[in-house]
Amino acid sequence: MTMLLAVVVGSLYAAGIYLMMDRNMIRLILGLALLSHAANLLIFSSAGLSRGQPPIIGPDGSLPPGTYADPLPQALILTAIVISFGVLAFAMALVYRCHETVGSEDLDVLRKPE
Repeated sequence: MTMLLAVVVGSLYAAGIYLMMDRNMIRLILGLALLSHAANLLIFSSAGLSRGQPPIIGPDGSLPPGTYADPLPQALILTAIVISFGVLAFAMALVYRCHETVGSEDLDVLRKPE
């Protein structure tokens, strides 16, 4: 399962970087979204997979017997999802405003002086 997750993370990074190298701003945003998903999966896979185990620690701080799920990577991923949503919403607003002003999503058109 870990090897499959590593292949998925690698392919998401590769697809995200490939899309970000294009001159279209819509593909740039899609590549940014893929990179954020890949980073979330990387954090998730680095914590280790423990199925069916609760992330619960007793009130006295004692660990449950056996294995347990680590809640810290889950909290980091939740925070990263919220931050990436905000960044993507801001980027989409910028692309929309740029398209209204210039009339194109191509980055080469933005470089040319009027």
